[in-house]
Amino acid sequence: MAALPDDVLAWIGDIAGGTVTGAHRQPGGARKEAWFVDVARPDGEVEELFLWYERAPADLFDPWGLEREATVYLALQGSAVPVPGVLGVHPAHPAMLARRAGGQTWFSRITDPDEAERTAKAFITCLAALHRLDAAALDLPGFPRPTCIPDLVHHELDEWETVLERRGGEPDPALLFVLGWLRRNVPDHDGPVVLVQGDTGPGNFLYEDGGVVAVVDWELAHLGDPMDDIAWLTLRCTQEPFPDLPARLCEYEELSGHAIDEARARYYQVAAETKLQVMRHRAGGPGAAREGGRDVGNALIYEMLHRRLWLEALAGLVGFELTPPEPLEAREQEGHDWLYEDVLGQLRDVIVPSLRDPFALTRAKGTARVVKYLASVERHGGAYARHELDDAIALLGAPQPSVRAAREAIAAATRAGTLGDVDYLRYLWRRTARDNELMRPASGVLADRHWPPLR
Repeated sequence: MAALPDDVLAWIGDIAGGTVTGAHRQPGGARKEAWFVDVARPDGEVEELFLWYERAPADLFDPWGLEREATVYLALQGSAVPVPGVLGVHPAHPAMLARRAGGQTWFSRITDPDEAERTAKAFITCLAALHRLDAAALDLPGFPRPTCIPDLVHHELDEWETVLERRGGEPDPALLFVLGWLRRNVPDHDGPVVLVQGDTGPGNFLYEDGGVVAVVDWELAHLGDPMDDIAWLTLRCTQEPFPDLPARLCEYEELSGHAIDEARARYYQVAAETKLQVMRHRAGGPGAAREGGRDVGNALIYEMLHRRLWLEALAGLVGFELTPPEPLEAREQEGHDWLYEDVLGQLRDVIVPSLRDPFALTRAKGTARVVKYLASVERHGGAYARHELDDAIALLGAPQPSVRAAREAIAAATRAGTLGDVDYLRYLWRRTARDNELMRPASGVLADRHWPPLR
């Protein structure tokens, strides 16, 4: 496991006025690592702290790093929105130190329905408080001026296109189409500008005893439309559903003074998923850049979920049918089936039960997801590849030598304008629906999660 640099540990000691006696990495966080740090002070007291530390590739342009997040945390200190108390931001390293807030993260682990409802209501109170703040009064260096919502949406789209340009490579034709669609359909709303958390909702706040201890994860924060956050909330709720979300949104309306506008919320659902696609873009395409230390199994299932939700949101606004995938073809066990089953058995029965470190336990479960997916691809990938080639023939009017060649030809036809955008999106949906079935053994319940109703 990667360790923290010595100069970061020394900085923590200086900030906290003691000696670092323990530093333990926590699960989650992707490249933005989360660490529990203990500091012993001269009086014998032990201070429990939390460190964010980022290991972004040096050549990867990314405006959504720890610098932006730290700006928001500092701006919200002492506000009506509970956030961890920041002790310091490192002058050279991407690192931020705060007091450990306590509480739990995984909303889905609440087993008491009454506690779950109280916690969801408490979060809605926090979200409403955020959207009641005067955006112009917040100290947010580096953020655009809070002019009007359409201008701020265009600023967001400019930022995403800058990311694609700076990272190089050929973006997904569907991504380019959707960015153009978002430009042409920016909501003409003249309501108040708010600080949008982005990626807000269950999983990105800490809770305890039915209350919210702190709202965390602010790297996607920006100024914009309150419905932007409502869209992100519905996205988070596909992963960890809130009890009776429509009732929670009614509470939000009463507490915030912002009416729920379904059309704007649907627009921002597409925008949220588009932003995630932009964030994953690399010059060499999918898998070209492996960021060290990431949970590959977790990334697989959530990338699948988000790509499917992206197309489901688009279908409702652009207009194409969400046809179900072909049934998986049953066959006798062969090939490496026995090997996949043995590896999964070792992980399930031997390795996972023996692990005590929560970070290692999470990664072992992620490895099991990868094995499940690879087994599914070996069993059923060939049949789905043949179906995709049939789709390619129907679109291009000529047979293709391989799935890879077919995808390249379809992408080229889309860029050249010889293939209609809706035809391309319909093809992409069929491909994504099949991929979702192949990922199902690894995804579990996520394979059947969809956008929740707003009313």
